Parts: sequence; structure tokens; C-alpha cells
Amino acid sequence: MKILVICSGGMSTSMLVKAMVKAAEGMSEDISVESGSVSGLTNMIDKSDLIMVAPQVRHRLEEIRNIADKYSKPVTLIEPQLYGLIDGKGVLKQALGIVKK
Repeated sequence: MKILVICSGGMSTSMLVKAMVKAAEGMSEDISVESGSVSGLTNMIDKSDLIMVAPQVRHRLEEIRNIADKYSKPVTLIEPQLYGLIDGKGVLKQALGIVKK
């Protein structure tokens, strides 16, 4: 599974992405995680299975969903508490729950 974590500039999610990558190392599934910006979404979306949106850009969620719908990609807002705690394992659990639905 390829997860794309979106924020406004692609930089504020770097700590969370590192925590998610570390948590994924102990899993049996093949998981990769990248960060990106809303403006760069169309350049990265083809390589992604799931788009996860950082809470600070939730005001652009509809815009992100409109783009993702064109590619039939699921979009979810990262739970703010998990984001704030930089809970890589928790965010991966959220991601797996979305993809397995």
C-alpha cells in the first residue's frame, strides 16, 4: 500500500511520515509513505493508494476529494489527536481500516 500524506507545503508532515515508516517496518504488509502538498497532489496521486490529509488543511478537504475522485483514490482526514501525538502506528491503523473497507 502506498500512502500519500498531504499538508499545505509537504514539510509539516515529515515527522509523522518518519513515524509511520518506522511503524510499518514491523508489519507484514508492503507499505510506503510519502508526504506532499495540496498543490502537488496531481503529480503524486497516480503512485498512491490512499490520500491522508493533515488536520491543518482540512479546509481544503473538498478540493482534495474532487481531485482524488477523478483517480478513484480514497481520501481521509488524519485524526487530529493521532496527528498531534505523531502517532505513526495509530495513523497506519487508521489507513489500513480505510483501505480494507
